Amino acid sequence: MWLLQDQGRIQTVPIGYISSCFTVKNGTPRQPTICSSSRASLKIEPSVFNNPEHSLVGLEQYSHIWIIFLFHKNGQMSYKAKVKPPRLNGQRVGVYSTRSPHRPNALGLTLAKLERITGDTLHLSGVDIIAGTPVLDIKPYIPDYDSPKTRRDDTSSEYRQTSPFTDSQMPQVMGLDEEPNISGTSSESSSELRDCAAGPSDFSQSERSGSSDVTDVLAEVKNYVRQQQLFTESPEDKQTDSPECTSLSTNQLSSSSLKFGCEDYSTIAAWVRAPPVSNLDVRFTASAEKELKEFVPCDTTDHTRPKFQFLKGPEEAVAAIKGILSADPRSVYRRTRCQDRLFFFTLDTADITCWFGDGFAEVVRVKPIQS
Repeated sequence: MWLLQDQGRIQTVPIGYISSCFTVKNGTPRQPTICSSSRASLKIEPSVFNNPEHSLVGLEQYSHIWIIFLFHKNGQMSYKAKVKPPRLNGQRVGVYSTRSPHRPNALGLTLAKLERITGDTLHLSGVDIIAGTPVLDIKPYIPDYDSPKTRRDDTSSEYRQTSPFTDSQMPQVMGLDEEPNISGTSSESSSELRDCAAGPSDFSQSERSGSSDVTDVLAEVKNYVRQQQLFTESPEDKQTDSPECTSLSTNQLSSSSLKFGCEDYSTIAAWVRAPPVSNLDVRFTASAEKELKEFVPCDTTDHTRPKFQFLKGPEEAVAAIKGILSADPRSVYRRTRCQDRLFFFTLDTADITCWFGDGFAEVVRVKPIQS
């Protein structure tokens, strides 16, 4: 609820507060996709609606929701025009080109999977929000509106109905017994692609329209393969003069972008998918594995062993821990100045201790949180 005041101020009233498997900022994923096993719930406040469950009618038809929330644990409320995202390892970029919590209006946006709804409570997974976070609004995720690619005019059905080709004349994109060419270099297929893009001059307008759809598919596949090579090739194999190969130097951060699809549905900064901070391997000591197996699922009746509040068991906890640590949750300061220090974080009801080595993180202890 937004209340406009005469003084020009805007006041917000939270619709609810998050209950989450993350109780503190330390170790909480910076993005929801990092830890799909994380779980949380959101109860709509009765002070917002007399019948809060009525506000959720119809939302069960959606698989994901947008959550708009407030970064209430920012500490000092100062902010700067340029920030240093941890994934950029100390390089500065404009705050509005990042999702940094330290911004003039400390609003957060996350996309969570909606597992189920019970009365006035939403049960979520794949969250990156700590317990107690005030939620200002929720909205259903609708790919047709929220994803640029799906907003493309859909001509596929029209093409199927008006295609000038018979089954025997249908252009062959790739035979079932043919091996795909993924070299990314000049070849006959790329030559054919250029010829197809140009189009025969004696085609009718409807034929050109049908052929254009096939060309779009070919071009998009070719572009996708090249992008995949960009992320898998070793640094010494990269061609610096190739338009797809972008450097992560400071003077190129603002201009480097990745483009997917022949029509360039959207672009992103190159460092998002190819950051200078590499993913880490995650491993557990034998004692840590044994300690983690002592935890039981949240719905068990066993009161003699430590019990999770949100997670469904040790296997889900392992997946969550690996997701968190593989993305290296340390700040730049800890990564560079405190390399020999132990790292502590909590997950659900587990208190986890680990250390970081060269290219890996190792969990050494898992204990129940002391209440």
